[in-house]
Amino acid sequence: MVENKDLKVRRNAWTLIPLVVFLVMYLVPSIITNDFYKMPVSVSLLVSSIAAISMNRKESINKKVEIFCKGAGNSDIILMCIIFILAGAFAQVAKDMGAVDSTVNLGLTVLPGNILLAGVFIICCFISLSIGTSVGTIAALAPMALGIAQKIEIPVGLALGAVVSGAMFGDNLSMISDTTIAATRTQGCEMRDKFKMNFAIVIPAAVVTAVAFALISMGNNTALGGNYDYSIIKVLPYLIVLIAALIGMNVMLVLVGGTVFAGIVGIGTNTFDVWGFLKAIQGGIAGMSDLIIISLLIGGTVEVIKYNGGIDFLLDFITKKIKSKKGAEFGIAALVSVVDICTANNTIAIVMAGPIAKDIADKYDIDPRRSASLLDTFSCFFQGIIPYGAQILTAVGVAGTMKISPFDVMKYLYYPYIMGICAVLAIAFGIPKIRDVKKRNSLT
Repeated sequence: MVENKDLKVRRNAWTLIPLVVFLVMYLVPSIITNDFYKMPVSVSLLVSSIAAISMNRKESINKKVEIFCKGAGNSDIILMCIIFILAGAFAQVAKDMGAVDSTVNLGLTVLPGNILLAGVFIICCFISLSIGTSVGTIAALAPMALGIAQKIEIPVGLALGAVVSGAMFGDNLSMISDTTIAATRTQGCEMRDKFKMNFAIVIPAAVVTAVAFALISMGNNTALGGNYDYSIIKVLPYLIVLIAALIGMNVMLVLVGGTVFAGIVGIGTNTFDVWGFLKAIQGGIAGMSDLIIISLLIGGTVEVIKYNGGIDFLLDFITKKIKSKKGAEFGIAALVSVVDICTANNTIAIVMAGPIAKDIADKYDIDPRRSASLLDTFSCFFQGIIPYGAQILTAVGVAGTMKISPFDVMKYLYYPYIMGICAVLAIAFGIPKIRDVKKRNSLT
């Protein structure tokens, strides 16, 4: 990080103008068009970056560009981008190989008719945990949920609520989820440690949700018709990646190994040839390009703002009323929640709030596993319930001509609501209890 010896002089609210520029550039068009995905985030951040470099006339343009490049090229940012690339490649190869379809069909084959909704929720939990994307899970499984809703005559919003609930479970916990990668990299902890921390907080919410959905559909013995073909070997890449990550293997080795194994399965089952395998890798990498660009722009902009004293000003402002570690944890939770509500993207919210959360965590001696868990959990909580988020909009979009509104789904989002309650209680009562550990700055 570039040091600024004149920090006391520069520390003021004006240094935060680039953040204001981003919010105005993003929110105003989104509100006017009533579409939070109309304005490209990368364009808003580019303008914000230009605003950051334009400030502080005491420094030359070359100096400010150098500071920006050092922020964008920070080792944590670059490593996060590399993991994004590998995660995208694995997810796309596994999908093209047929892993998603086989996993869904396997679940439907063993799904008891009297607890259909709970089964849908559990299948979505596993799929999202495996592929690391809530939107992808919803797009793949919402049509199935719609068919079930019509078959057993339940509200469509209820069925979609089960899908979105399960999707958010995996988005919060998956080893290859964008949110997990961003949270662990910005806070400097291992993925498996953050997983264990999150698991202890959210598993009660998942259990209560599954029970709730089971009670709702209890007594309905309708069997799903149709032939659901699946291949166990096509499910294995997900299981291998999950297990390998949990036992502590290097995340990059896990993702490379998972991609190669999924490719071998795909070629061996004649799903695609070698060229199809390579094309899938390319497609997965390309799918992460926007997120990588966003990460680089945020890294550079935040570094310039930090050099000008803006981050210190913001920290002073946030921590004025914080008197304890518990208050600091609520502060981190509030920070990422507000950013997510503004951006409607939990990964971007974590990348933006992460550096500030890290400073708060260091100041109040909060374990990095804890701060990473708070960032991920609260961003996923709000991302799962905002009516203009990609998750609910995707579910409603799949419903098509059924004329389902986001609010028809929101009232059945049991898991996100209960997860939010569990997260607040976890802070209030210090759950789970963790031992002090030496902070680690690299993944193993």
